[in-house]
Amino acid sequence: MPFNKEPELIQLYYHPSPNPVKVALYLEETHTPYEIVVTDTRKGDQHTPEFRAINPNGKTPALVDGDIKVFDSTAIMLYLSEKTGQFLPAATPKARAEMHSWLMLVATGIGPYCGQAVHFKHFAPEPKEYAVNRYDFEAWRHWLLVEERLSRQPYMLEDYGIVDMSVWGWARVIPRVLGDNAWEKLPNVKRLLDEISARPAAQNVEAIGKRFTFKSVVDEESLRNLFPRNERLKKS
Repeated sequence: MPFNKEPELIQLYYHPSPNPVKVALYLEETHTPYEIVVTDTRKGDQHTPEFRAINPNGKTPALVDGDIKVFDSTAIMLYLSEKTGQFLPAATPKARAEMHSWLMLVATGIGPYCGQAVHFKHFAPEPKEYAVNRYDFEAWRHWLLVEERLSRQPYMLEDYGIVDMSVWGWARVIPRVLGDNAWEKLPNVKRLLDEISARPAAQNVEAIGKRFTFKSVVDEESLRNLFPRNERLKKS
């Protein structure tokens, strides 16, 4: 009889930041077997040749499923949802168009503007007033679109799904992005955050940070690894 090899575990190259976190949430929600490959971006793991062979863009997360490699968190979420068939809206053009629209708003709006807002507020040297104003404004603008949507319905689409998981990943860091009082203007985003955070799958994701060790301090090494393009300024 032929030998039937057990399927390999999905490998999730992971750092506990918003984009990897939402992928881990999907894997937990669908009870998909996977293993964490610690990719400590503050130590520079994302710049190794081994990681770049999986994600040439040098960012977490990345995913390996047998001989399939996927990078970019939104691409991974779509890949997994198509593979499992879970947490997708109805297979109608209208429902799928709505899903793609809001999923891309998170991918191209919330993620990049929140990331830049954090960078310029907490890491960039002076002068930075113009940049902080621009990215804070855009981060708020995108979050208020989500807030308005959630003020009319429980979830981003008709039912809980991958768009809500993507929102959750970034909603966890809203106070750091927008300030400690941000929830006063985003009560429905907070409602969704709290609801998802109470789910067993989300609690399992939060526990990953306790099972594995990631560098917590932001020192000169961390800054070089997180923002390598700034090294050019020191040479000019």
